[in-house]
Amino acid sequence: MVLPRQIVALLALMGLATISAVAANADDYPSRAVKIIVPFGAGGPTDVYARAIGEELRKSLHQPFVMENRPGAGTTIGTEVVAKSPPDGYTLLMVSGTQTVNETLYAHKQYQLMRDLVPVAPLIDTDLVLVAHPSVPAKNLSELLALARAKPGTINYGSSGPGSNYHMAGELLKNLTGIDIVHVPYKGSTGARNDILSGQVQILFDSVPTMAPMIKAGLVRALGTTGKTRSPTLPDVPTIAEAGVPDFNATLWVGFMAPAATPQPIVDKLNHEITKILARADIKEAWEKTGATPVVMTQPEFKAFMESQVAKWASVIKANHIPPIN
Repeated sequence: MVLPRQIVALLALMGLATISAVAANADDYPSRAVKIIVPFGAGGPTDVYARAIGEELRKSLHQPFVMENRPGAGTTIGTEVVAKSPPDGYTLLMVSGTQTVNETLYAHKQYQLMRDLVPVAPLIDTDLVLVAHPSVPAKNLSELLALARAKPGTINYGSSGPGSNYHMAGELLKNLTGIDIVHVPYKGSTGARNDILSGQVQILFDSVPTMAPMIKAGLVRALGTTGKTRSPTLPDVPTIAEAGVPDFNATLWVGFMAPAATPQPIVDKLNHEITKILARADIKEAWEKTGATPVVMTQPEFKAFMESQVAKWASVIKANHIPPIN
């Protein structure tokens, strides 16, 4: 059926009006407070840097960026809240590696990460460090691996819970070396940290900023960091790749997502503003002193990175026969 010229012209004008409205919305955005859902408890690395970037965004975009902590169920509660929020740019999500793990680990989530949310921009990347209680008779990673092979199933490693960065770093070490070490999950990081200090668990992956004072005080022994290069905070500690596991890389990264169908001009504006903030020398210097490196990517680059993370952890979960969480 051929439409009359008047109708075709009207439809074209409606399309242009819609495009213009979206562009205008992006120009005006934000016109009110923006809520950032942090699916972790207050005080952790994700929360700290979320609040820092929120304050910088308030200064540059002249509207409050308000943090709301919604922890629980391994980040799935807070993530679902954002996945089901209106796609208008006024509800954002702090995302980390945990959510990419959960795509495979959680059997009955009410959302799919890369379908129901859109990556916006990364924020920071920080190394983890593998530490051992001083009672463990291993002075370096090679000795730890030898000990684990000689006595399979006798070394315990703690984590803040299934699917956490700390848990999956341990699973990646198992996957790449073939050792048999036992995961001891805690309800948060505090219990795991207390028990590595008391020797209730023998080894632990944790964030460099948290563990560095304990390493320097001799309360735990550092065996390796998890990034591609040595941590500036612990320059004398080799990376795990350096120490004999060349493909090992498992850092704690954080970024932003928004509900799917958020207008692309708004996503682009957020990416541009966050990138501009993270490129500042004062931000880079201040954050690197705390052990965190600002990460800059375009929105498509961040999307590709997140997709690669989902695939990476799905492979580790399958290879290590980690049971799904129902």
